[in-house]
Amino acid sequence: MANRLAASQSLYLRKHADNPIDWWPWCDEALQKARQEDKPIFLSIGYSSCHWCTVMEGEAFSDQAVAEYMNAYFLPIKVDREERPDLDSIYMQALQMMAGQGGWPLNVFLAPADLVPFYGGTYFPLQPKYGRPSFLQVLQAIRDLYDHEKTKLDAVKAEIFEALQHSAQMPAGEDLNQFLLLQGITASARTLVPTGQGTSFPMVPYALAALRGLRFVLPEEDAPDVRQVCEQRGLDLALGGIYDHVGGGFHRYTVDPTWTVPHFEKMLYDNGQIVEYLAELLLLGLQEPALAQAIEGTVRWLLREMTAPEGYFYAAQDADSFVEPNAAEPEEGAFYVWRYDDLEQLLSESQLSALRSHFTITPSGNFEGQIVLQRRHGGELDETTAAALAALFTARYGTPAQELPTFPPARNNQEAKTGPWPGRIPAVTDTKMIVAWNSLMISGLARAAVAMRQPDFLHIGIRAARFILEQQWVDNRLHRLNYGGSPAVLAQSEDYAFLIKALLDVQQAKLAFPDAVADVIDWLQVAVDVQAEFDQWLWSPETGGYYNAASDDTLLVRERTFQDSAVPSANGVAIANLIRLALITENLTYLDQAERSLKAFGAVMERIPRACPSLFAALDGLRHGTIIQTTPDLIPALAQAYLPTAVFAVAPDLPPGVTGLVCQGLACLEPALSLDQLLQQIQESLMRA
Repeated sequence: MANRLAASQSLYLRKHADNPIDWWPWCDEALQKARQEDKPIFLSIGYSSCHWCTVMEGEAFSDQAVAEYMNAYFLPIKVDREERPDLDSIYMQALQMMAGQGGWPLNVFLAPADLVPFYGGTYFPLQPKYGRPSFLQVLQAIRDLYDHEKTKLDAVKAEIFEALQHSAQMPAGEDLNQFLLLQGITASARTLVPTGQGTSFPMVPYALAALRGLRFVLPEEDAPDVRQVCEQRGLDLALGGIYDHVGGGFHRYTVDPTWTVPHFEKMLYDNGQIVEYLAELLLLGLQEPALAQAIEGTVRWLLREMTAPEGYFYAAQDADSFVEPNAAEPEEGAFYVWRYDDLEQLLSESQLSALRSHFTITPSGNFEGQIVLQRRHGGELDETTAAALAALFTARYGTPAQELPTFPPARNNQEAKTGPWPGRIPAVTDTKMIVAWNSLMISGLARAAVAMRQPDFLHIGIRAARFILEQQWVDNRLHRLNYGGSPAVLAQSEDYAFLIKALLDVQQAKLAFPDAVADVIDWLQVAVDVQAEFDQWLWSPETGGYYNAASDDTLLVRERTFQDSAVPSANGVAIANLIRLALITENLTYLDQAERSLKAFGAVMERIPRACPSLFAALDGLRHGTIIQTTPDLIPALAQAYLPTAVFAVAPDLPPGVTGLVCQGLACLEPALSLDQLLQQIQESLMRA
């Protein structure tokens, strides 16, 4: 019999609807019941495309003995981290304090009276293995601790709660100088230097921050070569197995240091950021065809598999998929990998030979006897290799690419196993709309449109932005999610920050296409309006910066996240937005907010610069923010350069003979009388001390 999660809109929660565990969603009723019955809360947080979340669901959470003990002695709550990143952030930080590391599934035990965690872990096996006790043994030990060792439990809770409060109350700093900026840029560049071991993540916030260092001489003698590490990161992404060379789109990360074998889930937030980063490399002048090819392939994948009929973008695709309709469990990467004999059967001898010359292909494979396609080198692909990739596309999808503009999503395992798929059974797609993640993709599309002179990319982003503006406000409040036309869950700081950035990116990109993009929305005014709502609900007037969640949410602590993770920190992006708004609108209140917010995080920027690249990107904007006022006909060409701290505006009235005006926040340079003078002023403004 299905439990109460069966009624949830979340795909991740519904995946647990048939567990014998009596799951609750996070709600006041569940919390109150735990208090009344004096049961510790077992809080389990994950997301739909998480591989080990899926494993634990099929093992421990489906076991009858585990369920009977859990239901008798605990109050079990399931949370989708993509719905509630604020809860995830708090309890992930607590887990890292307790265990030294974190991950998903995130499983913590909370005292019901105050919701303070006292024990936690990630994956718990059904039977003792991997040096870990069984999940049932863990449950029994935790209940014994709760019942018989109150003094020890209270001491653990007090230590964790004090640490959480301390982390939420960061000391301010005052000196936002150039040395601090260069220290942060250097730290980001170091993060991109290969270690030769472990997993490889895109880490786009670090790459975007490091890229800014090309304008400066870094102060440390052993500082990395910024251009080299930034260009290499772009090449690793575009050429590596992390990119789906057949169907387009980027996987989450690779499990090795050589960018070969991915963890196969595809997340919208990764793809939006990577598209933006590759576009910035193109604007910088990196002449590598594989970058544009990867952007184009990702946009085709986005349109084919990740775009709803209404124009918004789906959230993610699973790593696992079924090989056969009657298979008991899906297999990781099954939709994407190839056996060598598959290639021999599907390709002509010349196609296989061409593919082998461009990709690392051997009969023994590189992933459990199978092949993940990874390019050997950059450059253009010849016609024979392109034909080979097209043949593999047809084999995977059952239809040639030119005949398949859209590919319907499998929304759950049942649809995947029973759908009339002409090719392979696809991975499940989580079709919910997340404002923050859609906004990252809109920004990526806007930047790629400018870099590649492709207004169609901008049209795709504008359509998604219009959906958000038309559908995501309920009672004058922005909502984070949309499930099949129904807005849900109040927006959090990343939703506001990323959306405002996307609106400004669209506004700026439109200036680069004065005749190609017909649109009546005043994107700047919309950004101003959303910023006002953001300030109303999430601004911290006491300290500066933005809280993760609104003041009308009840949480253990109110965090102001400054650390970047797989996505940039909301505060870093929010502060950069304030600076852009100040430049474009000439409203210095935004600039005051930005400076105050950066000072609020100044101490952590100085102490742990590696943790917060987006804050340093914002600091770059504060120190080198530039507005370029010129005629509409000049902006498209000027926008073809890498200008990370500049914004454009159409000059209302330029005197005769004046080409443009460069302003630096509170002061303007002398009017430029030629294009060469204007370009020189722009470069000097972006590098000023």
